[in-house]
Amino acid sequence: MALAEQKTYTIENIYDLPDGQRAELIDGQIYMMAPPNRDHQELAGELYRTISNYIHSKQGDCKVYIAPFAVFLSKDDKNYVEPDISVICDRSKLTDQGCAGAPDWIIEIVSPGSRRMDYMIKLFKYRNAGVREYWIVDKQKDRITVYNLEKDDMKEYSFADSVSVGIYAELEIDFMKIRL
Repeated sequence: MALAEQKTYTIENIYDLPDGQRAELIDGQIYMMAPPNRDHQELAGELYRTISNYIHSKQGDCKVYIAPFAVFLSKDDKNYVEPDISVICDRSKLTDQGCAGAPDWIIEIVSPGSRRMDYMIKLFKYRNAGVREYWIVDKQKDRITVYNLEKDDMKEYSFADSVSVGIYAELEIDFMKIRL
């Protein structure tokens, strides 16, 4: 008995989705995205503001973006993600469409439907694409998992901790101060 052939999708299929419908594309497979809830949006906004204010105060060259912001992890047309927060320090990667290549730092905020995607599929994809630092912020589990992918290091924190940012020696994010 023959196995059913699995269809491979491209970025064009993502662009063809109806307005308002969001999805990501990893290795030619589409993963539909549910709208984020209020806590997710507030947490993303607080983290974005903290990071953006820090970069601005240091007159840094890096740019920070909040979803929806397109990241094309590879030159093929089979990978398209929208991380919750992307920090890009090499401005030559920025195009009118988004980021062409790996951001320096990505933060994903876990939603009930994104757990497997954030902890497994995206971790592998981001590591292979050259992302330097990857944070998984999981409010439900009271956990912030920080991957320093350059040093192949992983640490876990709680929402009672201050977390040092690997790509910015002076930046610490105090999760106790994040208002939700």
